[in-house]
Parts: sequence; structure tokens; C-alpha cells
Amino acid sequence: MAHGSGGTAHARQRAPRLRGLAAAAGLLGYLLVATPVLPAAHAESAYAAYLDLPSVNGDGSGGGGLNPDLPLDPDVLRTALDAARADGVEPRHYATLLHQYWLTLSTRNADIDLSAWDPARGVAANSRTFTQVYVNYLRLNNAHPDFYWTGLAGLAGGSFASGFFDMSDVSSIVSVPGIHQVGDTVADLLRGTPPDLLAVLPSDIRLLGTEGERLTADDLAWYQTRLMIMQKHIFIDQVPMHEAYAAAGLAGVEEMYRAGVLDDNAITAWREIAAATPGDLNDAALRMTDREQNQIIADQWDATAQGRGVMGRVLTYVSTIAGKAAVPGVLAPGVFAPTTLTAGAMSLRAPLPDFDWADRDTRWNYITHDLLPRYLELCANPAVARPVLAEPFSDMLASGRLLRRLPDLLADMTSQWQLTT
Repeated sequence: MAHGSGGTAHARQRAPRLRGLAAAAGLLGYLLVATPVLPAAHAESAYAAYLDLPSVNGDGSGGGGLNPDLPLDPDVLRTALDAARADGVEPRHYATLLHQYWLTLSTRNADIDLSAWDPARGVAANSRTFTQVYVNYLRLNNAHPDFYWTGLAGLAGGSFASGFFDMSDVSSIVSVPGIHQVGDTVADLLRGTPPDLLAVLPSDIRLLGTEGERLTADDLAWYQTRLMIMQKHIFIDQVPMHEAYAAAGLAGVEEMYRAGVLDDNAITAWREIAAATPGDLNDAALRMTDREQNQIIADQWDATAQGRGVMGRVLTYVSTIAGKAAVPGVLAPGVFAPTTLTAGAMSLRAPLPDFDWADRDTRWNYITHDLLPRYLELCANPAVARPVLAEPFSDMLASGRLLRRLPDLLADMTSQWQLTT
């Protein structure tokens, strides 16, 4: 009995130790699964420190590349990347290294200093880069006419670039050229609009008329920074895959897909570009535009429209009024979807868009029912498309400036503000 009791006591003493050992073994097993283990030959390799790094700046909000632990020299990155490939490392482990390599090659080819590209540094420090992004989109399209998306980005982006530089023409906090005039004109028109119609007036137009005159240089600088962040985000996402395809063909983007940098929608677009039928190229353009607008910057447009009190919304709506892509045949937003109101026997037709570019669904409706179809019609006729896409970006930029178009814009607003009773 004594022996039996002693054995039971001994077992009770061992049980906590065994449970502790089991728990430790379980934790070790988890760590072995969760933590990538490099073969001994790889542990001291040139690329070991670059594996499984997160992309911490993929949204474009910060300076430099995707992760501060990665070099910004594409030649150094290529050496590490080739070594990882040669050693059979799975692409998912070098995803950020791979993306950073194609990003740094992209900025080198675009003549952009990635180390200095930081939206937080302000407009003056980034103005050349802001323009160079669109110059590069057009460069890529002219070198690779099947890259439909880059041509559209160059033409449509030009209107946003023009607006960006319009906002730099700020002479003082009190006088914001162009934007105040638009707001003042709307305010004057609203004063002559019957109260019943004012009651059903879209909030964007009401805000422009009541708050537009309060816009300050600080509001504009904030908005320009938001535009610069979104621009960099799009570049980071889209241009590296275009450079990968240009340099390595379908294999280049397939590697990005295996690494998880690209999703099913993106790799389908590239396989369509490789097939190169007219239908495939059109669908690829749609898929890439969808990725840009609905995956990459949709949340950032939401945050911009909601930012800085009501001024974020005023600024996104002003951009909608003034924006018109340099695509032949495309309609200005206010012509594509003018505001029409009724109240009893009264009606108002205003030459102002009934949507805001920052809103996802209405932005996508405009893109898919006017902007993209007109652009694809252009692409279907290379004899017309090539001269349009080869126009120097500086000329596109100048023709799109709001101050240059302001007299016509204000005349249209006053003559086409049609009130009937």
C-alpha cells in the first residue's frame, strides 16, 4: 500500500512537469511552423535579411520604398533576388524584396528619385515627381502600345495634374484663384434659386456655394498631399508589374503572382495582354482600371472626402467639376451627369455634376460608361491614338489648367443654369 501510495504521489509530482514539457513542445511546434526556417546554407546568405519582410509603405503615404530594411538600389536587390531564386526559396518568402526590386527599377526608368519621394515633404519638393509620374505612364504606353492602362493613366491623370498645379497658384489665404471664383459663381446662382428647389439641392453643390469662399491655402496644401499619396500608391502598385512584364514577359508577372504581390484579377489581365486579341486587351484595361479605382485608392478617396471638416468634400467636388480627361470624345462630368431637380411645377438644370469623383459607385459609373469606352475607341484606331498619346505631357498639362479654362467654365455655369417655373 505504501509503495502504491508513493507511486501515486510520484505520478502527481511528475504530471505538472509532463504538462509543462508538453506545452513547451507544442509551442516549439507552433514556432517551427509559423517561423520560416532557412537551410543552414542559406542562413548567412546575402538575401536572408530580406526574406518575409512586410510591405509597410505600400499605400504611398511615406517616403522611400516598401520597407526601410530593403535597399533602394535595384542592382543590389537583383543580386539578392537572383540568389534567393537560385537557392529555391519560395516566392512568398521574398515577395516584398521582389516588389521592391521592380519598384526601384520602375523609378530608375521613370527618372524619379525614390529616396526623396515623400508626400509629406510638400508640393515644392514633389512637383517634378508629380509630373514625371504621368510622363512615365505615357512613355510606357508609347514603348508598349498594348499597355492600355498606362495610356489611360497618362491621359486621365493629366487632368488631375492640371488641377494639382492650379491649387499651387495660391497668392494668399484669402485669394485662391479659380476655386473661389467657381464657389462665388455658384453662391450667386443659389441666391436666385427658389427655396423649394434649394431644399432638394445636392449637398455637394450647397457646400460649394456656402463654404467654397472659406477655402484656405492650408486646405489646398492638405488636399494636394492627399493627391500625392494616392498617386504614389497607384505607381507602387501598377508600374512595377508593367516593368516586370516589359523586362521578363509573362514569367515576370507570374512570379509576382506566386509571391502574392498580384491577385487573380491582375494576373488574368496580364495573361490577356499576352494573348493580345482586341477583346483581351480591352478586358485587361477594364481589370487594371478596376484594380486601381476599387482596390488601390478607394479607401483613400473615402478618407479624403471625409477629411478636414467639410473642406475635404468641397475640394473633391471642385475636382469633379474641373476634371476632364484628355481623351477625345469624353464628356466633362457635368455634361455626362448634370444636376436636374424638380419641386412641384419648378425645375432646375444645373451644369454641375450630380456626383462626386470621391464616391466609389458614381465614379465607377462615369469611368465605365464614358471615360473607358471613349479611350478604348481611341485605342482601336492606332492612327489616331498614337499622335494623341505621343503629345508632350507639358502641352497636356497646360491645356488642362483651370485658370486657362475658367472664363469658358464660368460662362457655361451661368448660361446653362436653367430655372423653369
